[in-house]
Amino acid sequence: MNNRTPRPRHTSSDPRARQRNVIDGRPIPRRRSSDPTSSASDGYFDRSCISADDAARVSRNGTQRTPLPDPLEQSPRSSQAARSSQTPRSSQVSRSPSRRREQARYYSDPLADQPSESFARQNQEPIQNQPSWYDPNHAGTSRNPRATLDASLENPRWHSRNEHDVYVGKRRSFGGSNGYVRGNRPLNDGVRFSSGSRTTSKLPFLIGGGIVVLVLLIVLIVNVVNALTAPQQPAQEDALPVSESAPTSTSLTISFAGDCTLGTDSSFDPSTSFNAVYNDVDDPAYFMKNVASIFGSDDYTVVNMEGTLTESDSRQDKTFAFKGPAEYTDILKSGNIEAASLANNHSHDYGDQSYTDTIEALDAAGITNFGYDRIAYADVKGIKVALIGTYMLAEGLDIKDEMVANINAAKSEGAQIIIVFTHWGIEKETVPGADQVELGHAAIDAGATIVVGSHPHVIQGYEKYNGRYIVYSLGNFCFGGNKNPSDKDCMIFQQTFTVTGNDVATDDSINVIPCSISSSSSSNNYQPTPAKGNETDRILAKIEESNESIQVVSAEVSGESSAQDDSASQDDSSGQDSSSGNSSSQA
Repeated sequence: MNNRTPRPRHTSSDPRARQRNVIDGRPIPRRRSSDPTSSASDGYFDRSCISADDAARVSRNGTQRTPLPDPLEQSPRSSQAARSSQTPRSSQVSRSPSRRREQARYYSDPLADQPSESFARQNQEPIQNQPSWYDPNHAGTSRNPRATLDASLENPRWHSRNEHDVYVGKRRSFGGSNGYVRGNRPLNDGVRFSSGSRTTSKLPFLIGGGIVVLVLLIVLIVNVVNALTAPQQPAQEDALPVSESAPTSTSLTISFAGDCTLGTDSSFDPSTSFNAVYNDVDDPAYFMKNVASIFGSDDYTVVNMEGTLTESDSRQDKTFAFKGPAEYTDILKSGNIEAASLANNHSHDYGDQSYTDTIEALDAAGITNFGYDRIAYADVKGIKVALIGTYMLAEGLDIKDEMVANINAAKSEGAQIIIVFTHWGIEKETVPGADQVELGHAAIDAGATIVVGSHPHVIQGYEKYNGRYIVYSLGNFCFGGNKNPSDKDCMIFQQTFTVTGNDVATDDSINVIPCSISSSSSSNNYQPTPAKGNETDRILAKIEESNESIQVVSAEVSGESSAQDDSASQDDSSGQDSSSGNSSSQA
């Protein structure tokens, strides 16, 4: 330790000397030179305190001096030892790492524009126009090398604890090895080095960086969770606009049954009539209880309502005239029957009023009814179904035009399934006539989806024509017109339609259920019942026999139609009216 008493700082009373001791208008800090030949009074300064460029400059009086040797070329230890032997402790160049770092800044940074606060205090000169980077509270962090040097001399915390890691100019010594820095500033500026260990002020930056990383990690986790939990979207190429998507297919089963005469003729025995049984059982469900489950499992059921539901006494002059009260609609409802045709020879048995009363009774019960010029429409599982009733007995084939017009009207209304329920044929005949076959073919050709028939009171078979079925006679069903008919056979015809858009498949999805109009073989108790055992086989054989006969009649009708078409073509070629030729052939 140096115990020498500090010398008083030299000051000159000569104003010109004071002026000479500046460089570019800035006072230069003074210090005893290690050169014994130097003199403080003549304006020479310690070369360890200024750079070689500063020493070569002149003061404002224009005096030129010989440049001094660059102190950077000297050993830091030797110059430091020389200064420590002549200067007080307070003005010595500290050997601490921090002091040496500031010393390196002094040599590496460009000269500042203003004197440091410490120098101003020493020379009693005010600080003027300090730059924006100047911090008077911590001069050691200033970019001004003079301020940094003077602050380090006055501030004990900058004093040395060891002698290593000295920055010198553009080179540094750290732990005995030298390294280079870029530009005019040392590498790792702001980091303090000490004897191979590093004390850093990067803690706030590390904390901030950790927070940023944590936030990014949380965002990443949230995005991954959202991606995993979000519903999967179909691929863009697989997604089709609603207008271009393929139409869905809908299947619906429709059941058809024959004549339902819910009432009696006034000439029948009151004790055994339909009306008498209804009053005895006092249960509308009695009549359809054996078939209600069949109709309940399908999507729609259609029957022929052969009779009236009225209180009118205006009986028509005919062999049989049937009527019952309006409450008989409960029989149809309990049997899961949704629709009924009124196009038959008994719908006006008690005049036009009875026909109107029947319509009102069925409407009140929610049962769709149709016939003649009245086309009914029903929505079945979203499919529009048209129901057309045709009465052929009075007009014969002349009814064809009316039937075709009704079919075209149904198509124009957007009906996807068109049902034609026809009252035709000859009673007790098991094979349809040619006029029935012709009318049935005309209905299919016009656009009907299925044709079913009634009136013969016995079973007639069916055929498939151009992909569509024609059932010529379903027979009786819930029949109050005879207390014990000799032929009690009947059938339920079911077809399952597959609808895709407006197209109805021409498949063979049909089901024929042989039945009897009575659960008793000895009499008619007005309970239609599915056949069992041998009775089932017998009725099915009967139907098949009728089907074979229908094929013969159908072939004949088709042949005649072809011949008529050929004749019409010849008439057209000869200039005759084709329609007149057809009329003559039909007659």
